[in-house]
Amino acid sequence: MTTHPCVADAARRETAILDWGRLDWLVTGAAMPGAELTFGLVTIKPGERNPLHSHPNCEEVLYVVSGRCEHRLGDEILALEPGSAIRIPRGVPHWARCVGDEPLQAIIAFSSGDRRADMHEEQGVA
Repeated sequence: MTTHPCVADAARRETAILDWGRLDWLVTGAAMPGAELTFGLVTIKPGERNPLHSHPNCEEVLYVVSGRCEHRLGDEILALEPGSAIRIPRGVPHWARCVGDEPLQAIIAFSSGDRRADMHEEQGVA
């Protein structure tokens, strides 16, 4: 594997294991100084969801690779399936709940290398 500062691989991935699933960060401003976006993978266990949160400094795009979810965007609940993408504007409260028997796997990208999250529930990291 290459060790170039602009290349991420499994060895350099930052992972957060959570009750509801996991976050795998491939590109962040901290891991790749100068990065102007955050990019990663999210996995949500069947029947689980991440806590209600918002991002005060960036927008988010989530692209469903496999599994299905209900996605709360503000006051709406939207159904997403493989091939669906959703843009979450800066500051809008949201969560994703995995529906069905298969874990939700999605690519997530944020318009800042320093993605921040404001929590609106006591359930932990989002």
